[in-house]
Amino acid sequence: MADYKIRFNVPPFTGKEMDYIKQAVDNMKICGDGEFTKKDSKWLEEKTGTSKALLTTSCTHALELAALLCDIKEGDEVIMPSFTFVSTADAFVLRGAKVVFVDIRPDTMNIDENKIEAAITDRTKAIVPVHYAGVACEMDKIMDIAKRHNLKVVEDDAQGIMSEYKGKALGTFGDFGALSFHETKNYSMGEGGALLIKDPAMAEEAEIIREKGTDRSKYYRGQVDKYTWQNYGSSYLPSDMNAAYLYAQLEMADEINNARLARWNQYNEGLKPLKERGLLELPTIPEGCKHNAHMFYIKTKDIAERTALIDALLKDGIYSAFHYIPLHTAPAGKKFGRFHGEDIYTTKESERLTRLPMYFSLTEEDCDFVINRVKAFYGV
Repeated sequence: MADYKIRFNVPPFTGKEMDYIKQAVDNMKICGDGEFTKKDSKWLEEKTGTSKALLTTSCTHALELAALLCDIKEGDEVIMPSFTFVSTADAFVLRGAKVVFVDIRPDTMNIDENKIEAAITDRTKAIVPVHYAGVACEMDKIMDIAKRHNLKVVEDDAQGIMSEYKGKALGTFGDFGALSFHETKNYSMGEGGALLIKDPAMAEEAEIIREKGTDRSKYYRGQVDKYTWQNYGSSYLPSDMNAAYLYAQLEMADEINNARLARWNQYNEGLKPLKERGLLELPTIPEGCKHNAHMFYIKTKDIAERTALIDALLKDGIYSAFHYIPLHTAPAGKKFGRFHGEDIYTTKESERLTRLPMYFSLTEEDCDFVINRVKAFYGV
């Protein structure tokens, strides 16, 4: 094992996080909806243009909240890609829905918008596009399909904050958009997320569900003289200390984004000779998509070559990773879902993909070292 170590991920840290956490503690308001929760929500609303942004304890919970707001019930069907994290499906399975998986596009690893309509039945209630690597799905076509079939759209935008499709923020096309602020994401609060809500009329219902089914948020705003149990709900509201940690990064959002884009572009340029020789494939960014450098991945010839590459990089002190095991092949996927059509690309492409180290503090020298070791693996 080499002495040089490059981790796969390092959570972002700006230096102000601890100061802001102390402010939250000094305010003696460390539960949810404190000063920093409000600041984060306002930042998200202004940055994305959504009508309402609510912080949640995770992106998983943001998706669960969206499923509740979509009134997903036992027997409903929800269409999504199989190449995604389990939370995308879990949120709807918990409501009793059947997950209908469709194939992905090999260029972006996103849901194939041309496979969605054929998967719609009289039980279909929603479409859940996942913006993989912060690169947008074809939202114009997806929204057209949803409109014609009267379906809800929940964007799994866990990886897509600061990304856009045709000049508009991801997470703001559908009825709801779910963001993640997990430690592996571009901006982090350790564990956390947010729900973007398109229709202002849905905001009050979302607040009630998020606050254990009570109108506590209205009470804190002085709109009611006491709060009571109004509906079903759960505890989806994060601590203001977590929100304080996040706000330090949102203040520097552009700086963090630009630093990641610089490393993404460095990878892309440095590995281009391997692409030109047909030794590997690099990410595709379609026209009209503005990405956020959430990750940089390469595609090897096959799973055997990927395994050998990951092992070789590890010997050089470089930690890389692969994902996802397609959900339709997993035990729970077989139990709670079905794959519509043919799996042409989902499994094949997932077995070729390798993620390289990518984080805010990754240096130019680190990036060069990774590039050179990948080249060495291919004898270039």
